[in-house]
Amino acid sequence: MRVILGSASPRRSEILTTAGIGFEVIVSDCEEVITSVAPVDVVSELSALKASDVWDKAAAIYGTDDLMVIGADTIVAYEDRIFGKPCDEEDAVRMLRMLSGVTHQVYTGVTVLTADKRIAFADCTDVTMYEVSDEEIRCYVSSGEPMDKAGAYAIQGGYSRYIRKIHGEYNNVVGFPVARMIYELKKSGIRI
Repeated sequence: MRVILGSASPRRSEILTTAGIGFEVIVSDCEEVITSVAPVDVVSELSALKASDVWDKAAAIYGTDDLMVIGADTIVAYEDRIFGKPCDEEDAVRMLRMLSGVTHQVYTGVTVLTADKRIAFADCTDVTMYEVSDEEIRCYVSSGEPMDKAGAYAIQGGYSRYIRKIHGEYNNVVGFPVARMIYELKKSGIRI
């Protein structure tokens, strides 16, 4: 089966590669127009949009036989307020201040399309952070690492030192719940 990942995320690529899944990348460039407001619905809607856009592109190149497209979107939320990627350093500082000492959620919506199946789910992981000082937050932000991360931090990076605990799939927080995807595919009779 030809597997297409509809994402330019290096973290998603690394997760799939580590899991032993061979794939190619075709990036979605569809306009991300969402009608939902609840975090779980937002990621579900965005992953479906991306998967559909990439399906059309991949099908035009390869046809639909033995084709699988994976679309995904990840957001961070606290009290149902969505934290996307920071627009600048002060936005990153603001986000990290709000997440300091509390439990927040990381949601990833995944949509998998084949010629005859559509598998869609959203995974949620609770992340609890220790209290983080303003000086520590600013030092981390100055590293540049948070600038392309939802919620302004990387659990696999320098901010890992402030993570108290997680409840749920670790890879979901990194950007892709690969174990859940494999489970959902097996339930549908698809093996990759």
